[in-house]
Amino acid sequence: MAYESTADSSDGRGPRRRKSRSAGRKALLATAWAAAGLVLLGGGGLGYVYFKLNGNLSGVDINTALGKHRPKNVDNGSMDILVLGSDSRSGANAAYGGGGGTGARSDTAMVVHVYKGHKRASVVSIPRDTLVTRPDCTASDGSTVKGGREQMFNSAYAAGGPACAVKTVEAMSGIRMDHFVEVDFTGFKKLVDTLGGVPVTTRKAIDDDKSHLHLAPGTHTLNGEQALGLVRTRHGVGDGSDLGRIELQQAFVRALINQVRQVGVISDPAKLYDLADTATSAMTTDSELASVKQLAGFAGGFKGISSNGTTMVTLPVAYDPHDANRVLPLAAQDRQVWAALKGDKPVPASATKGSAAAQGSAGRVVTGG
Repeated sequence: MAYESTADSSDGRGPRRRKSRSAGRKALLATAWAAAGLVLLGGGGLGYVYFKLNGNLSGVDINTALGKHRPKNVDNGSMDILVLGSDSRSGANAAYGGGGGTGARSDTAMVVHVYKGHKRASVVSIPRDTLVTRPDCTASDGSTVKGGREQMFNSAYAAGGPACAVKTVEAMSGIRMDHFVEVDFTGFKKLVDTLGGVPVTTRKAIDDDKSHLHLAPGTHTLNGEQALGLVRTRHGVGDGSDLGRIELQQAFVRALINQVRQVGVISDPAKLYDLADTATSAMTTDSELASVKQLAGFAGGFKGISSNGTTMVTLPVAYDPHDANRVLPLAAQDRQVWAALKGDKPVPASATKGSAAAQGSAGRVVTGG
């Protein structure tokens, strides 16, 4: 997986205006649920399948990269996973975003907290344009990329890849990430197509030439290309902000979780293999998950979690008064969010009250099938 360092502007706040070519966003949480099918593929007599799927996986050694200077690893039965989507333009992904971009950024970021007992989960979406204090990181060539205040969150991945993204989230939250999962454009599309599409209902027409998505009001079974368009669209729904796009991503994730649980892969070995093959090919994980055996055990922890058992929030933010294309963390409310996850408790409603992320209407436009 390629990543590269990018230079910041002289004021340390990153590029000042969002370019018209929209970087793709993926609803990535579903990969974990899709990978649950791997649990059935690790047994004896399936050696070829095991090694084929094992060969699909790509891993990043986060533990070695970050060393000992990390939050304490609390073993209370819960689990925290950083789920990322980069907007890499390499390989088959070059067709997206106008074809003019290079490198990659983490344009979708979700911290998934699985509660003790693994029956419920909370998902905290981190807006890509949040201005955060980014720690120093190590670039792919071994050089140090200096951090600083008021850096765009998605610059962490560009500066130092997955390890820097994990380091930044841990610095923000005070929570050690147990695992890291990433998926790309092409993998997301294939995952949806392998599932046979995902049913959603739109309450108003969505017409966005930039994301190539045109949907009339009503129920649709979205194929991979349409699903990618939905989670990328900014101009077709809501106020055109990234916060509105996150609402759409969260709505689609719920629909996708439901579809994964309903397609009957457990009783269909061919479908199970196709889904597992697609999921493992689509993912980059931390090195502790980069084998079928480990990933199967990890994915098995998601089997009891339904969309109804999943709470989704966006990190509380306010628009930057100096630049409407950036958002600022609401420090006191953010602390409530992270403290709840750290204590294995639900995120309180008071934490998101008044957040700019809670005031949009895009999430009411799309619902699951």
